[in-house]
Amino acid sequence: MSGGKSETENVVRCNWVSQHEDYEAYHDDEWGRPVTGDSALFERICLEGFQAGLSWLTILRKRESFRSAFETFEPSRVAEFDQKKVESLMNNIQIVRNRAKILSTINNAKCALKMIDEYGSLSNFLWSFEPSSKKHKNVNSVPSQTDDSKKLSSELKKKGWSFVGPTTIYAFMQAVGMVNDHITSCWVFEDVENERRKLSRPI
Repeated sequence: MSGGKSETENVVRCNWVSQHEDYEAYHDDEWGRPVTGDSALFERICLEGFQAGLSWLTILRKRESFRSAFETFEPSRVAEFDQKKVESLMNNIQIVRNRAKILSTINNAKCALKMIDEYGSLSNFLWSFEPSSKKHKNVNSVPSQTDDSKKLSSELKKKGWSFVGPTTIYAFMQAVGMVNDHITSCWVFEDVENERRKLSRPI
């Protein structure tokens, strides 16, 4: 990663970024930069699911607690969570205590393991849905879902996943760099373009 820019610098960022240091750091250092590791991809899908109905900043500030609670989102570990573990998570005030989303995460881990067996990696499957890249001059042209996110959402649901609607999945695709939805005037845009050009796709 190229690293964020000082908040004292007069730089252009995507205008959805709020004036919080942690939000700016996420935008500058992470959002849109390609991710291909299975655990990292699984984490992003899970966190996007937990975010539904909440602000992303809420999730971002609980992220380290989520990672600790969910064994760094290693699918093989999460898939083994039992009822006792679920109750423990429901009592963990450091995360979002939503039983349906917790159970979904465990279910999705089991589904991910089956896909790793079938496709060689979760990354192989997910990145096969990478769409054609489009450039956006302003945030108003950035969609909340696309035909590609609908297709991936549908396929994941067929494979037993939950909390993976097309809007959630498009947010995931944006976050892991399957698309570069930084506006073209954003200072991060060219960084992400370069990383995407150099990326060795996992398929």
